[in-house]
Amino acid sequence: MAGPDPVFSQLEGYISSVRSEFEDMLGGLVEVPTISSDSARFDDIRRGADLAVQVFQRIRATAEIVETPGYPVVLGKLLTDPKNPTITIYNHLDVQPAQEPEWMREPFTFHVENGQYMGRGSTDDKGPALTALFAAKYAAEQGIPLNIHVIWELEEEIGSPNFEHFMLAKNLDLATDSVLVSDTVWISREKPAIPYALRGLQGATLTLETGQKDAHSGLTGGAARNPIGELCQVIERCYDPSTGKVAIPGFYDDVIPPSEEELDNFSASGFNVGTFMKAHGFQSLRSSNNNEVMDRIWCQPTFEVHGMSGGYTGPGIKTVVPPRAEAKVSMRLVRRQEPELVFQLLEDFVHEINPDVKIEPAGSLHPYMGEFHGVYAEAARRAIQFGFGVEPAFVREGGSIGAVITMEKHLQAPIMLIGLSLPEHGYHGPNEYFDWGQASGGIRSLVHYFSQVSRIPKA
Repeated sequence: MAGPDPVFSQLEGYISSVRSEFEDMLGGLVEVPTISSDSARFDDIRRGADLAVQVFQRIRATAEIVETPGYPVVLGKLLTDPKNPTITIYNHLDVQPAQEPEWMREPFTFHVENGQYMGRGSTDDKGPALTALFAAKYAAEQGIPLNIHVIWELEEEIGSPNFEHFMLAKNLDLATDSVLVSDTVWISREKPAIPYALRGLQGATLTLETGQKDAHSGLTGGAARNPIGELCQVIERCYDPSTGKVAIPGFYDDVIPPSEEELDNFSASGFNVGTFMKAHGFQSLRSSNNNEVMDRIWCQPTFEVHGMSGGYTGPGIKTVVPPRAEAKVSMRLVRRQEPELVFQLLEDFVHEINPDVKIEPAGSLHPYMGEFHGVYAEAARRAIQFGFGVEPAFVREGGSIGAVITMEKHLQAPIMLIGLSLPEHGYHGPNEYFDWGQASGGIRSLVHYFSQVSRIPKA
């Protein structure tokens, strides 16, 4: 495969030669259960950080663990010359819990089968992190004139609450000309995607207490307030569960519809409702129209109910009126929506419906809107075309990455989201996996990207 300069003549041999090392490193990372949402996993998070340092050292990068008030951040560097441009690569090593009953194997036991790498964190985000690192290693070995900073966070899955502390602590060491984030998902295996926007997030817990203990429903039912039923009423007033339409007054006031050019890009992306449903295990959706579904998952804000607790949940029925109930909800936000304002809208509306409900914020992330034009976007397009032989689509991403907002604020450099994961890889779901096809193509693409970025003049 020909490349834009002679350094690419050895790339295919390099990719083949590092496969076993890649698998060995990925297996080591996957088997450390770096579950950031579980405080009982503190020692595992520390083990994950220590292992990350060893990984950096194996590729001859400098590495340090940077402490924060929460979990640490690992910073690695492959430096050439201060006169050369600098790129910062961001990934995260923390993972979601893995308690789903559908797991076919132990989630933190790495398993390789037919080029698939199975285990929690393999695609979100340890596999893409290693892919970017092996591309950086080759770029350094081949003398591509680029300084490379690598940031591996361990709190992304809980909203990056201490990432800004890291940025401020290491501010003088983090100056960069551009940022690469590899933590997003393609349209399908046949259609790469380069997102330029991320939705924000505002979470909340709604709690209602109406008593001090379980009460016999035969003796008290009819007179006693039922907190579960009342919370269900509050939620039903907040949004229509059949359509997803949010009913909180003012919720949509700052929402800006996508431009005609964006809509054209979405239509050309190859998005297919059937493929989307299969990848995520859905039996049905609120809409079967491709354009409407893309708009809903990329461009529209949402209200979601993630869980409710209260009352008796054991076998059979215990006929009591419970004293307390709690609902966990969140709202995905789009450009121009401010999390703090949206939370205030929610709080005011909930108290209007039921003043006894206690509402507390639970995580907050601003939405992100980048560019899909310019030298970095064009470099990303060419890199994916080179690495996978397919023209990528420029789309928005429905998820949130808190660190992106923080890096935008403090680094003030262009950010490109070049993800490598596929819908079927199982982000946040059971039986998560990554695969060598995405890893090898990713190394190829990112080496090409680094080569192009090294030629962009320093800001």
